[in-house]
Order: sequence, then structure tokens, then C-alpha cells
Amino acid sequence: MKKEKTDKRKKIGLPPGSLIYVGKNLKEKVTIEAFIYDEESYIETEIKKIDEIKSLKENKKTMWLNINGVHDIKIIEKIGEIFNLHPLLLEDVLNTTQKPKLDEYDEYIFLCCQMLSLDNEYNIIEEHISFVIGKNYVISFQERKGDVFDPIRDRIRFNKGKIKKMKADYLAYCLLDVLIDNYYLITEKISDKIENVEDVIINETKEDLITDIYKIKKDVIIIRKYIWPLRTIIAKLRKNENGIINKSINIFLKDIYDHTVEILETIEIFREILSGLLEINLSAISYKMNSIMKVLTIISTIFIPLTFIAGVYGMNFENMPELKWKYGYFAALGLMLLVALIMIKYFRKNKWI
Repeated sequence: MKKEKTDKRKKIGLPPGSLIYVGKNLKEKVTIEAFIYDEESYIETEIKKIDEIKSLKENKKTMWLNINGVHDIKIIEKIGEIFNLHPLLLEDVLNTTQKPKLDEYDEYIFLCCQMLSLDNEYNIIEEHISFVIGKNYVISFQERKGDVFDPIRDRIRFNKGKIKKMKADYLAYCLLDVLIDNYYLITEKISDKIENVEDVIINETKEDLITDIYKIKKDVIIIRKYIWPLRTIIAKLRKNENGIINKSINIFLKDIYDHTVEILETIEIFREILSGLLEINLSAISYKMNSIMKVLTIISTIFIPLTFIAGVYGMNFENMPELKWKYGYFAALGLMLLVALIMIKYFRKNKWI
């Protein structure tokens, strides 16, 4: 899917930390949802007024604050004030073209990446997402409403697994885990597309398959573009030094690190397969074209002597011996047929046809 262009020029010349939204022109209202929970209970609420967050922040329970929409600078700035977030961090939140990265601060960790999903036609949808991970909270900033985190919401609501027994670092791991698992779903769809292309190439050759192959290659490039730095981010997250991520979570982070490595390996295999399919398809098209040219050349070669014979007997000179012969027309046709048969037999003997 073609991603809408964003205007980066508005940031040129501004000092670091200037809060300028760089992204799609969205008009939908920014919504904020909050999950506050511990082992015994949980609260799920939609934040109507930003000031409500202050009282929730004082709660010692684990809090997940999810902001749907980053195009309203005032709301992002207000949240930054409540959680004492660095202006450079907020600048990265507002810049939806920011490459995946991880920054460590004294009281929290910031990371941003791309959340990938599929539309109804299995085209990849790219969405910038940022996380701020504190001691007892996780804040997620999304470009728009709608994400891949419903399984995490259900685990909190219905107390599935150990999520309510753990702290914010485990919640951050769960969110990243679901996000990366969704990359798996996309690679599976790409695998299905590759298999379909392989079947078509085996059964028949089509020139428009080149377009299909390039579309798949574009999807592969998108995933590789975002999963490669995400692998580095997970590795850095395991080695964080500010104590936000407990060492007991490292084993879980290692698991999703392994997932990123596996996805990268799969993507590299896809790239090799697609390059091979492209070469096979081009070779098949060339072979088909050569076969057509071969047939046309043979036909042309057969008709050269026939054209010569027809030309000789079409000159209509007065003293041509066979011109007034009663069987001359049939003799000329017979001669043409004999020459054509002799040439065809010669071509077959040399395995040209």
C-alpha cells in the first residue's frame, strides 16, 4: 500500500525539541484509554480530560495509557508535562516518519517503531507507534485508533496469564511481543503470495507476473526496513542500565529478540526466492519469445524459395518455355510443394523443428 507523503520541510530550521507534527493530515478526535490494574483488580476507562491522568499517575498500580492520535500537539505537550517527558522525546512522538529507535532516560525508556497490519486486500498498512516505559506505567502513542493490541486488553480484562501479576516492564514486553507476532502473520501472507506465483510460473508464463513479483518484493523490503532496527532495539532493551526493565524480564525479551532474528532470516529467504522467480519468469518469457521467433523464421525460410519460383514464373516474358504449357501452372505448384517438403524434412533431420 502506498503510504501518504508527509511534509518534513516544516521542521527545517527549528531548534531541537520543537513540537511540530509531521504526518498525515488527520481530523479525527484524539482519544485516550487507560488500564489501571494489579493482581486483584483492574479499571478500564476513557480519559475525557487530561487532568484526570494526574490522579491516575499517583496510583501505585500498573497503568497502561494508550493515546490514539498524535496530531493534536497540545494534548501531547500536556501529557509530556504530567510525566516530565523530555522535549526531544515528544518531538520523536510527533514525527511519524521517525526511524525505529530507543533512548534511555533516568526515569523512563523511550522507543518507537512501526506497527504493521494488513487491510482486506492483504496490503501492508504502516503506522508509527511510540512507547514510554516507566517504573509503573507504559504510554503508547498511535497515529490513529485501531491496533493489534486487543489480545493484551483481553488478558488484562479476563486475568489471563501472568500479566496482572507483573509490572510495567512485563506489559511493555507483551505489547512488543504482539506487535512482532503480527509481523509473522504478514510473512505468512507473503509466503502464500510467493507460492501462488510459483504455481503460475510452473503452469504458464505471464508477463504481468513481473508486476506481482515486484509488489511482493516491496512488501518484503517494508518488513526488513522495520524489523532490522527493531532487533537492535530489543537487544539494547535487554541491556538497559536505568533499572526500568527488571532482569527477570530479560528471558522474555530474548524470546522476542529470537523472533526478530527468525523473521529477518525468513525475509532474506523470501528475497532470494523472489529474485530466482523473477529470473525464471524472465527466462521463460525469453524462451517463449525465442520459440515464436523460431517458428516465424522457419516459415519465412520455407517461403523464400517458393517466392522465388513464383517470381520467375510471374515475369510473363514472351519466350518463356513453360509459359504456354498446358500443365505449367500445376507443375509450378508441384515444384513449390516439393521444395517445401524437402526443406521441412531437412529441418527435422537437424532437429530445428
